[in-house]
Amino acid sequence: MLADTLNFFIQTLGGLFAVAVLLRFAMQAMRVPFSNPFAQFIVRITDFAVRPLRRVIPGWGGYDWASLLLAWLIEVLVAAALLWVKGFPFSLAGMGLWPVLFGLGAVELVKLALWLVMGLTLVRAVLSWVNPYSPLAPVIYPLTEPLLRPFRRMLPESQIDFSPLVLIILCQFLLVVPLAALERAALGAF
Repeated sequence: MLADTLNFFIQTLGGLFAVAVLLRFAMQAMRVPFSNPFAQFIVRITDFAVRPLRRVIPGWGGYDWASLLLAWLIEVLVAAALLWVKGFPFSLAGMGLWPVLFGLGAVELVKLALWLVMGLTLVRAVLSWVNPYSPLAPVIYPLTEPLLRPFRRMLPESQIDFSPLVLIILCQFLLVVPLAALERAALGAF
């Protein structure tokens, strides 16, 4: 019972912080205006960890590599903490465990990014019906538009935009088929 509770808290807190850091990376990559209150909130809650890391890993090519690395490291630490809670013998595993954990962290980061894309796309679709001028719109639209634009070009024109549905289905396919296989392979190494 205690192990399940610890698993829940580790996954929830680690996942929420990784989402915030990944959102920070995506907002900077997509040139979202940081004058928005939501964007300022994301910066405030992640600044304590990203700012010191930026001294070591500077931005390059218009991307905040420190944020992306931090999100990956959070996923690696969450995977290691979950194994620790299950009683995994780290001392017996040796150094061969760390490449597997780093790979598992990368798979989990890609999964998290796909879930984030699906969530943002769903929020965008709801906002377009309910309130397209919401204060979240200046953040959500620039994050999702580059992903939806290719599907709009491929789909026939109609009064209903089916591109969000196609993007969500594609993300779900990627979560179920290739990423699940990679995760099983990484966990099979234990």
